[in-house]
This record gives sequence, C-alpha cells and structure tokens, in this order.
Amino acid sequence: MRRLLSAALPLVVASMVAAGCQTSSAATNSRIRIVSTVAPITDIVRQVVGDQVDLVGLIPDGVDSHTFEPSPSTVKALAQADILFMDGLHLEGSTLAQAKANMAKGSKIVSLGDLTVSPDQYAYDFTFPKAQGDPNPHLWMDPTYAIRFSELIRDAMVRRDGAHAEVYVANQRAFATAVTRVDTAVRTAINTIPANHRKLLTYHDSFAYFARRYGLEVIGAVQPSDFSEPSAREITALIDQVKATDVPAVFGSEVFPSTVLRQVASATGAEYVDQLSDDVLPGAPADQNHTYVGLIVTDVRVMVTALGGDATALDPVAVGPTWRHRP
Repeated sequence: MRRLLSAALPLVVASMVAAGCQTSSAATNSRIRIVSTVAPITDIVRQVVGDQVDLVGLIPDGVDSHTFEPSPSTVKALAQADILFMDGLHLEGSTLAQAKANMAKGSKIVSLGDLTVSPDQYAYDFTFPKAQGDPNPHLWMDPTYAIRFSELIRDAMVRRDGAHAEVYVANQRAFATAVTRVDTAVRTAINTIPANHRKLLTYHDSFAYFARRYGLEVIGAVQPSDFSEPSAREITALIDQVKATDVPAVFGSEVFPSTVLRQVASATGAEYVDQLSDDVLPGAPADQNHTYVGLIVTDVRVMVTALGGDATALDPVAVGPTWRHRP
C-alpha cells in the first residue's frame, strides 16, 4: 500500500473549505462523527462503535487506495469529525496534515499503529527499507495487532462518549474473541503447509507482520521502495529466487494486476494467484464476509491452498460482523 491520500488538495484550499466548520460536530449533532482511513481499519472501528456513531471511511469500498486522492468531500468529513482513527507509521502523512489543518478544536486524532508497536518492533523490507526511514505500516495483517487497535478504539470512544461505554466495551470484547479464534485457526492452517513451501512472494510488502506472526518467510515483493515498476535486473533476481527456493505459488491481487508476477510465474513454473488483498475487504458491502475477519480468512485460505496446505481449519470461523445493536 502506498502512502495514502497524496496532497492533491493544498492545505490552504482544505482550510478554506473547512473554515466555517471549526466546531466539534457534537455541538450541532447528537451523534458522534468518526472518520477512518483504509477499509480494514474502518471495519475494526465499526465492530467497536456499532451503530452508535456516524462512521465514514475516507477510502471508499472498491476504490484503489494506492491512487485515491483527497476531494472536497474528504476535507468536509475531516472538518466535521470528532475522532480520526488512522494507522500511522508514516502511512497517511498527507491525511494527517489535512486533519491537523481542518479538524475542529476538541477533536482527536488517534494513530493506532504508533500506539501499538515501538520502533524496535518495526518491520523493514523490500518496499520499506530501513535506509529510507519508513517502516512497513501493515500492522493490521497481524490479528493480534488488530485486537490492540480495537482496544485503543474502545478506550478513545469511552473517553469521548462515556454514556455508551458499556456498548463499546461489549463490542470490543466480542471482536477480540472472534479475532482470537481466527488467530488460532490461521496458525493451524498455516502449519499444514509443507515447511519448505512457507515462503511468500507478493505484489506488495503487505505481509511482513503477518509472516512474523505465523512463521512464514517473505522472500520478495514486486513493488520496489520507490513504488515504481521493478527493473529488468530486479525481475531476473526474483525469478532466480523463486527457482532457488522452489516456491509453488506467487501472489498477486485482483485490485493491483501484475504483469511482472505473471512473468515470474511463467519463467519459474510457479502458479500465479491473483486473489490476495491487504486493504480491500472481500465481497460487497452487504456481504457477510465484508469484514476484517473475512479479509484474513479469505487471504489465508487462498495462501494455504496455493502453497500445498489444508485450509479446512478455517471452515468453522464466523466471518460476519461481531457487533450487535444495543440501545
């Protein structure tokens, strides 16, 4: 995932759009207004807040977050928000700048990732080399970090809306219970992959924390650190690496088609599987599996099957929403 929300709208314009909106929405609207960034984080927020608030995801369903640019509606959502939940770890730099310029006095920005891991826990890799200073930001792909995100969201909501504290606490508990079950099922499924096949070559460096959690090795990513297309030399190196490690499959994404991965697969005899995702939830918004849990289960099922394992441990996992309406 590239750093989201490039500064297509100058901050001065954003400030002008929001000039008349510099009071918390709670002052004019009894419902709290929450905004969030990428779809998995938006869903984690939803599982905690339920229907107690107005929630807007800044990256709409089905929109490529790598190419998404802020619009006046984005600025308006930030200007009216009481809380912004974001990943952090340098992922949403321009979003943070827009938020600081436009969010009302008394509103809050919660950088979930920066409150979840310390610098000594950062992952650096092919797309996010340490020399450039930006750690891999895809913390949510580790379910244990997703649980921590939900705790931070709960705590922020309890501080902001103590009248509904019991709702947020109960919703977070239900989400954490479901994700803990997912974590166990994922580990069981991945442990069925032959040991010499537990290697990932992906379209983007989205799985660093996931791999760390479950004992997989990320052997490469197609997207270089400058987010350009890989050079001929880099493609050759990927091909040689796949041949040397005998990886049975390389993984792309339906959202980000990769001719390079097809080329690597063709040159090595590996299967090209274009069904992984890190920031787009599966299915349509009304579908039962259009959730963070659905994302993890879908990815792991694809991954385990392609690498020669048995994904049936995932079959009993409930992928639907974990929150329920509470008056």
